Amino acid sequence: MSLSDAGLREHVRGVILERLDQSEDRRRDAVSEFMGVTMGVGSDISDRAAQLVPPLMDELYEKWVGLFVERFFETVPFEQIELLCNGTKENNAALCLVYVMFLESERMENQIDEDLRAYGTKMSGADDTGDLAASYIRAKMAQMGRTLKKHKVN
Repeated sequence: MSLSDAGLREHVRGVILERLDQSEDRRRDAVSEFMGVTMGVGSDISDRAAQLVPPLMDELYEKWVGLFVERFFETVPFEQIELLCNGTKENNAALCLVYVMFLESERMENQIDEDLRAYGTKMSGADDTGDLAASYIRAKMAQMGRTLKKHKVN
């Protein structure tokens, strides 16, 4: 049984968002640890930054995944998309890898940078906390990319 275009789009979106998912507590702990280890900031700043890093369903993640889905369906033949959406672990990993590669494109790097800069300014005003949150998001996306690439190669 084949899924409709809308069903395939929702499948791709769901696979990507599931990979990004983590609990609020894990997210805040990860931000605090990242800030302390890589940037040497104190716990008060890392706690503030943890509050700024958007949870999974924030508009930024939704926007980026939505941009990916649109571009994916514009450039990949429908029959190949159907094959990738069969729900196997390998094909779900392949979809995530394609997403990471999309994020690494120059167009998306510029879009992400613009979005994170605007987000940081909106959330923190004049201080550097928003920049810290943006740095964390960039680092987590890079880490996810390395993990997926390593998994796909092995």
